[in-house]
Amino acid sequence: MLNIKITDPARRKIVELMQQMEQPVKGLRIVANARSPLNVEYSLAFVYEDEIFPDDTVVDIGDFEVYVDAESVPYMDGVILDFLDNPMGGNFRIDAPPPPAPKLEGPLAERLQKLIQEQINPALASHGGFVHLVDVKDNVAYIEMGGGCQGCGLANVTLKRGIEMMIKRNIPEIKEVLDVTDHARGTNPYYKRT
Repeated sequence: MLNIKITDPARRKIVELMQQMEQPVKGLRIVANARSPLNVEYSLAFVYEDEIFPDDTVVDIGDFEVYVDAESVPYMDGVILDFLDNPMGGNFRIDAPPPPAPKLEGPLAERLQKLIQEQINPALASHGGFVHLVDVKDNVAYIEMGGGCQGCGLANVTLKRGIEMMIKRNIPEIKEVLDVTDHARGTNPYYKRT
C-alpha cells in the first residue's frame, strides 16, 4: 500500500472544495509526471465516477479516496499533500522524497559514462563545469549539469553545440540529449529567477 499523507489543512480544503462541486466527486487524483528520472512534477484533479480506471491504486484517506494511476505509483510513496493558507486564497503543495536513482547498466550507459568522464568533463572543467549522466532510456540520454554550467546563460549552447554533438558523433545510437538540470537552484547559479 502507498504511503500518502494528507495534512489536516489539505484534508479540510479538499473536503470543502468537493462539497462545492455541482457533480458528486469520488475523490482526488494525484498524478506524477516524470519529465526525467530525477525531475517529477505532481498535479491534482478531482475524480468523478467515470474517471476511475481498473489499474488505479486507491488509498482511503477517510473523508475521501486518493486515486493514483499505474505510471505514477513509483513516485508516490512518501508523498505529503499540504495546503498553505495565504491572503491570496492559498495553494496546495506536494512534497515528495526524491525518486530512486536509476541503475545505469548496460553497454550504452557504460559508453556514455566513459565519454563523459574522459572527454566531456575535461572540456567543461576549464569553465568550472561538469556533467553527469542521469539515465539512458529509449535512445535518449538524460544529463544534469553542475558547477559553472548550472545556471549559466549559455548552458543550452553548451548542451546543443558541444555535449550533444560530441555524444551523437561518438555514440550514434543516442538520438537526443535532454538536460534535466534545475538551472535556478544550487549554491551559486548564474541565472536566478526574479
